[in-house]
Amino acid sequence: MKEQTESNLKPSPPVVLTIAGFDPSSGAGITADLKVFAAHCLYGLSAITALTVQSTQGVRRTESVRPGILEETLLCLAGDMEIKGVKIGMLSTAANVSVVSRFLKAAGVPRERIVLDPIIRSSSGRELLGVEGVEQLRTELMSQVGWITPNREELAALVPEFAPDDLSTAAAALQTSHPGLNVIVTGGDSNPPNDFLRTANGKEHWFPGSRIETTATHGTGCTFSSALLANLLEGKIAVEAVRGAKEYVREAMQNAYQIGKGKGPLHHLYKFESKK
Repeated sequence: MKEQTESNLKPSPPVVLTIAGFDPSSGAGITADLKVFAAHCLYGLSAITALTVQSTQGVRRTESVRPGILEETLLCLAGDMEIKGVKIGMLSTAANVSVVSRFLKAAGVPRERIVLDPIIRSSSGRELLGVEGVEQLRTELMSQVGWITPNREELAALVPEFAPDDLSTAAAALQTSHPGLNVIVTGGDSNPPNDFLRTANGKEHWFPGSRIETTATHGTGCTFSSALLANLLEGKIAVEAVRGAKEYVREAMQNAYQIGKGKGPLHHLYKFESKK
């Protein structure tokens, strides 16, 4: 067998990093993000912020990773590879929020290639980030990212002074505190599931959606934010990147198979299956 050397290796794909929790059912979190990256021909790195005990039937328990371990992991990866983009999901503790903020300040990843999915509570209702952690998101982390993708409940936690249905005013308030931030309010928890975008320059766009009758809804937010990062790395402008991510989520839901007894995962790798 011929031994590979650096001279005959294939050109490397863009390297991207997900910082999120570990879902052992692989519907959300780190493992879902890595599948989304693979589907978009990206090489995914991961830094785990918390272990969870969960399945398609919900989250039973979480165990936060110590901030020192998270920081060491991030520095180890950044010292070895050039990271082109970052997706941030569940951070679990205020201390981990601070670690990620410090890392981003030093990492040199362009802000427009950093996407924050502010996971505060699981879809089954369990708290995944406390009040102090949410405050750290607002005061430390959000100024380091170029994109944030809350649903309405998460938006209300981040901007409690505005009604969650007043998306334009709430998004504008986030941007006043953090200039340069693009805000996408996902609509999967609404009917109809329309998404709202307010770009960093104040332009607003609605993306109409229609309800899909399926139980494969676990990890849609994680999937959308990771697909958004992938579309941004392809060089798409804001509106096209959001539209591409939304379409990917829809196709992954429509092509899903039955896994588990509860809310099952999307089929993140449906594109490869269709080529068989």
